[in-house]
Amino acid sequence: MAVPDGEDAPPAFGPTALATPANLVTVARIAASPVFIWMIVRTDEARWSTFVVGFAIAMTDYLDGWLARRHGTTRAGAFLDPLADKVLVLGGMAALVWNGQFHAVPVIVIAARELLISAYRSRAGRQGITVPATKLAKWKTFVQLWAIGFAVMPPLATNAHWVATLTLWLAVALTAWTGWSYLRSAHGVAAAQLGDDTSG
Repeated sequence: MAVPDGEDAPPAFGPTALATPANLVTVARIAASPVFIWMIVRTDEARWSTFVVGFAIAMTDYLDGWLARRHGTTRAGAFLDPLADKVLVLGGMAALVWNGQFHAVPVIVIAARELLISAYRSRAGRQGITVPATKLAKWKTFVQLWAIGFAVMPPLATNAHWVATLTLWLAVALTAWTGWSYLRSAHGVAAAQLGDDTSG
């Protein structure tokens, strides 16, 4: 049946769909991330090939987002997309710590926050509390990725590694701030729901 003018076409996939174009791209991003991590670990020298592979993997995030908006978002995609970001970010940062290019402390702070918030969101979801991603959280991931990118980009890694270090600490600040914001927001939602339950 034709869609009347002025109305959007219904999504091609429902919320429970698994094998969607967006999800396949996300799974490919997860599968490709270990290649990027291995390229960092195998050498102490920054190489353009490493940067290009990491950049290509990161850019697929925009592709699967576009596909999801075009064909319909899914619950699997809502789970897989942030997972893909964490595999790339935490794996890349751990590899840079291994090579001595990043200090362990900021990476541990970022990893602890990511794991804590992921566990909290999972627990909140089981209780019916939704903790949606914010724009600032998306910027946080963007800064995290560029901290890694600057560390593997040959000119900066060789002559201005402070750029990657500064970006990493900016990522730490954003990571801590967004983590606190998530907890505060979810606590407010939980308190409101509890109030509704007791008043009823």
